[in-house]
Amino acid sequence: MQVADIRRYPIKSLLGEQLTTVEVERRGLIGDRLWAVRDADGKLGSGKNTHRFRRMPGLFKLRGHFGDPVPYVESPDGRRFDADDPAGHEVVSDVLDRRVTIEREAEVRHHDEGPVSLISTAALRRLHDLLGEPVDPARFRANLLIDVPGSDFVEDGWLGRTIRVGSEVVLRPRQRLTRCVMIDLAQDDLPEHGQLLRTVAEHNDMTLGVWATVERPGRMALRDAVELLPR
Repeated sequence: MQVADIRRYPIKSLLGEQLTTVEVERRGLIGDRLWAVRDADGKLGSGKNTHRFRRMPGLFKLRGHFGDPVPYVESPDGRRFDADDPAGHEVVSDVLDRRVTIEREAEVRHHDEGPVSLISTAALRRLHDLLGEPVDPARFRANLLIDVPGSDFVEDGWLGRTIRVGSEVVLRPRQRLTRCVMIDLAQDDLPEHGQLLRTVAEHNDMTLGVWATVERPGRMALRDAVELLPR
């Protein structure tokens, strides 16, 4: 197995960025989902409505880019603003047709479920078999795509194990990732799908991929070897 793709989302629920290498800390990938769009009620922008999240159509028209100490947001017309710039908040509010700001994480982490999310090429092949068409991994917004032979939801078997990525990082998958309507939405150059969430629900209990805690921080890179360690 090896790392086939690395993605980071500096501003939660916006489009993100592909990486060739990244530092991983206990919280997850450095800068991943550290900032988020927030409305006047304090709810975070998302593709779903829950006690923490509010569905905000238009989020995928915006892209977040890593920056230190502040990421920046790119508008549909290509303009870029620091995430804490009130002028940028005005632009994002116009795109989303609601009053919002972009805020840094405080006491409660912005992750939907856990620090690092993983999916496999085997799971994508299984969806291909079920749908009769390829499925782009970008739809699942996972941090890591792991290249695994076969066609099955293999990640489900990783729970409770430890996984070494490259020579430094060790992850422990904890739970399966529950999916929502966001995987069907149009994003970047991908059109609206309409059947993906239904397929995941019917064939894998509304889950695809797993989230993991970071047992040992470090640096990882594209094409790093991935090893499932003995129990």
